[in-house]
Amino acid sequence: MKKTIIHIIPLLLLALSISNSTTAQDIHFSQFFEAPLLRNPSLAGIFTGDIRAQIVYRDQWNSFTNAFKSGSFNAEYKMPIGKGDDFITAGLQMLYDKAGTVSLTSSHLLPAINYHKALSSERNMYLSVGFMGGIVQKSIDRSKITTDNQYDGGAYNPALADGETFINSNYMYADGSVGASFNSSFGEEQKNNLFFGIAYHHLNRPSNSFYRSANAALHPKWVYSAGVRFNVNDQGFFNLQADYSTQGTADEIIGGAMYGYKIGDPETPDYTLYGGFFIRMKDAIIPAMKIDYNPFSIGLSYDVNVSQLKTASQGRGGFELSVTYIGFLDRDNSSKFKVMCPRF
Repeated sequence: MKKTIIHIIPLLLLALSISNSTTAQDIHFSQFFEAPLLRNPSLAGIFTGDIRAQIVYRDQWNSFTNAFKSGSFNAEYKMPIGKGDDFITAGLQMLYDKAGTVSLTSSHLLPAINYHKALSSERNMYLSVGFMGGIVQKSIDRSKITTDNQYDGGAYNPALADGETFINSNYMYADGSVGASFNSSFGEEQKNNLFFGIAYHHLNRPSNSFYRSANAALHPKWVYSAGVRFNVNDQGFFNLQADYSTQGTADEIIGGAMYGYKIGDPETPDYTLYGGFFIRMKDAIIPAMKIDYNPFSIGLSYDVNVSQLKTASQGRGGFELSVTYIGFLDRDNSSKFKVMCPRF
């Protein structure tokens, strides 16, 4: 186990040490690990349970502008398939984001499906392939737009046309993502877990423009993810997570670690408390805490801005709250009774 950990930790730290830019086109969360389908649709169903539902809410940059308010909801249902140890997961990702004076609003409805293929009959080792696709709607409040055309002799005149040529203040498009991941248990009594994956988002390159211009197509986004959870002793463990994303000319690296401590029986703890921090390279340091009280988890994090905006933002970035529910269903083929099951 020690040799495995020694090799994994430097890889995650190396991923945090290189970056060209932290600007990205897509919505992102500091608690990225609580929105797995946004990372990679093949991460659906990789948890200990039959069902999972997660909510993440983000409130960003209240200190100097109209805040960005973002919300993510994902739900997953996992069930065995066939006579072996294979599983299939059906999921749903919903996303909402509202930003700026003109209330630029995005709403996403994205069903997902993921197949987990068992690679070993002796330990949890799975290769998962997932797809997610659905509808995205975007809108703005055109009445709040102010342009140069509306100034008459230096004075603002709202009766004048804004000069913009787009007709509709909202539009819709289809969007899709694919991904693959590998996850496995390791170490003494196979109590530790690791995963890594790769995802390709916006595979259909939808037009992202109120003018409906083909030149405004969304750039495809690659996301490379990795994580490891390993025990320190019966009560304590570390959970390390990292993502590297690249989209067009922009890229982003985020990662870090949380230490978890079980209160009560290590097998069925009353509570599990977590504390740690994450780093979004060249942008923010993110302290985070979390508590598990079966079957719920609640997480809190806050971005401390270290980018060029830190003077205007006074170092303040985004607050996030996450709530997770994971449970087993009362059924004969529940994963609760399966020796082999994809989990992290």
